[in-house]
Amino acid sequence: MMNQRFKTGDKKYYSKTVTKEDTAAFDSGMVHPVYATFALGRDAEWVCRLFVLEMKDENEEGIGTFLNIQHLSPALLGQTVEFEAEINELKSNSINCIFTARVGNRIIATGTQGQKILPKDKINNLFNSLIENNG
Repeated sequence: MMNQRFKTGDKKYYSKTVTKEDTAAFDSGMVHPVYATFALGRDAEWVCRLFVLEMKDENEEGIGTFLNIQHLSPALLGQTVEFEAEINELKSNSINCIFTARVGNRIIATGTQGQKILPKDKINNLFNSLIENNG
């Protein structure tokens, strides 16, 4: 079962430089040449997942349970976004974090993210049952 090496209040950090691939663009084209909310969400999940990578056993994997983002300010192409994730709840096999994303001293986003650590077999069985039942 997962390793309980962390406690509430522990923090992880991640830096991301905004690239063209991170901008707000859809099939219809570029919306804004700034860090897209969906890219920000991906990177917020990553900084929170850094805890899971050290907590899960070899036969386990993390699976996301929620993501909430308050996107407060843009980050421009080439700017570096500094993420900080902090554990705010550890319960059984669940880990929930709060995160902050900054460019310099400016907060560009805050939010929460959750994951569960489950046996890989359980996750695979869930996915396979969805495939067998056509989703």
